[in-house]
Amino acid sequence: MARGLKKHLKRLNAPRHWMLDKLGGAFTPKPSSGPHKSRECLPLILILRNRLKYAPTYREVIAILMQRHVMVDGKVSWDPMIKSLCALV
Repeated sequence: MARGLKKHLKRLNAPRHWMLDKLGGAFTPKPSSGPHKSRECLPLILILRNRLKYAPTYREVIAILMQRHVMVDGKVSWDPMIKSLCALV
């Protein structure tokens, strides 16, 4: 029996506003705990990879974040799973 919080999130159980395709794999990034609600946010990796198309892979998103050019809520962020509120139109 597993103890503690789940560390994985299946793609089909992800919130619908993330707009993930069903056939893109079995899992999706699970947001880490933070100040924003899970249902009203996007993980930073989904913003950089899927929405803005800055990087095609998870590994390249990590490389971008480790350069410390990305700020979330006025702070430099290097956690790819951090929750961030954004209004991308």
